[in-house]
Amino acid sequence: MRYYGSVYRPPSEAYSLIVQVTYGCSHNTCAFCSMYKEKRFALRPLGEVLEDFRIARQTYRNVDKVFLADGDALVRKASELYTILDTIRELFPECRRVTCYASPASIRIRTDEELRTLREKGLTMVYMGLESGCDEVLKRMQKGHMSAEIIEMGRKVRRNGIALSVTAITGLGGPELLERHAIETAVAFNAMNPEYIGMLTLMVEPGTPLYDWVRDGSFQLLTQPQVLEETRLLVEHLDSPGSVFRMNHASNYLVLKGTLNGDREAMLRTIDAAEHDLSRLRPESWRGL
Repeated sequence: MRYYGSVYRPPSEAYSLIVQVTYGCSHNTCAFCSMYKEKRFALRPLGEVLEDFRIARQTYRNVDKVFLADGDALVRKASELYTILDTIRELFPECRRVTCYASPASIRIRTDEELRTLREKGLTMVYMGLESGCDEVLKRMQKGHMSAEIIEMGRKVRRNGIALSVTAITGLGGPELLERHAIETAVAFNAMNPEYIGMLTLMVEPGTPLYDWVRDGSFQLLTQPQVLEETRLLVEHLDSPGSVFRMNHASNYLVLKGTLNGDREAMLRTIDAAEHDLSRLRPESWRGL
């Protein structure tokens, strides 16, 4: 396979065939994110994309899952996405899942009919970053969208039959917005009721505005007890029946997994135990500051 620059994928796509459909991220100005900084956003030539799939068919005996990289594959013309999905179905009849990242902007340009056709042709799920349900946090972090628009686009995906996986970031509001970030993020998740909810913990990457803010003292990171406090508030306010909740990324201090709302009490007990014994948490040293 041929790749240009760094390639990123969700944890659940660890064993997927990854083919770049676009290069980079169409937004790429989030203050906390260091991804794709070495390349400008561009559409990869369609002929190269299809050729990579043909190479993969010659290389791999079985392709169960496909992830369309980079940061916003859904931004391509609908007709080109149809061709890509038709090619996957033709070359890999055994493939049961095709996924990609999507932004609120790329979802907005897709009509309901286009989204339904994409689902019919095999696009089973998209990953979208909420980051926070708090507009003050989203503004500061230069997300480019407010929570109402992100919620609207998440609901648009779901009503057209495509599964939705949404992520947010613990600690993104700092101590001063801890409560609002937790509660308003839960409210946003509830409004979308996605199939999957993923919580990351804020990591500070060199070369980002956030890194500079932490270094100069204008942004304060949460302590471990504060992370637990924020996590508790979030879980207590989640009301998204059937959503699979995962807090098992490498960035997380604490591992939580369950299905809402059935496993809420078990997750709260896990938080209780960690609050009483911080040695259960991953150490601070990974932050690298």
